[in-house]
Amino acid sequence: MVLDLIVIGLIITLYPLPVMAFVLVVSAPRGVWKGLAFILAWLGCLVAVITIVLLLTGGEPPPPRSPPATAGLVVRLAVGVGLVAYAEHRRRRAPERPGSPAEGDTHALTSRMDQVSAWSAAGLAVLLQPWGMVGAAAATVIEANLSQGGTFLALFGFCILASATLLGMELFMVFAPERAALALTGMRAWLSDHKDPAIVLACLVLGLWLVGRSLYDLTR
Repeated sequence: MVLDLIVIGLIITLYPLPVMAFVLVVSAPRGVWKGLAFILAWLGCLVAVITIVLLLTGGEPPPPRSPPATAGLVVRLAVGVGLVAYAEHRRRRAPERPGSPAEGDTHALTSRMDQVSAWSAAGLAVLLQPWGMVGAAAATVIEANLSQGGTFLALFGFCILASATLLGMELFMVFAPERAALALTGMRAWLSDHKDPAIVLACLVLGLWLVGRSLYDLTR
């Protein structure tokens, strides 16, 4: 379970779409507070999903080969297949050459983000959560055993890892706002040019991992 959560958490924290949106949020007026709202909503979603799974399982992993255990593996397999299919779909429809968005479009988007409230930033975090990947994490948490102290550490570590990029950018803005503004603007420009390959790679890597691990666990 721990290894699977590490892989899923790494892919979530590196997924480009929430990162690009967060850069716009923290770059807006009162961006630090809006960024905090974004992060709290983001973490709240992760904690809520994990809590629901643990309430359903009672904090005890189902016996091997039982219907709940098999259902969890089937869900992970389905998510993995879906991610691989989405990666291929995204690869086929991506432009042959990356291009930057038009300057007018960028300014218009930035202006809209300047008017976003903290509540809207929180809603944006919920909307941009990669729910398929979070679903894979939820199917993995079925194996959690709360009678073991290390389980709490693993679940806490997953939440922090899946939010690490956002937390790092938020702290950067708090302690070095001018440097952070320049660096994050440059990072967003790079992501705008390379987001399609990044999304394809992230979905493909996680999809293949989930498919391989699920098939192995289902057939052993």
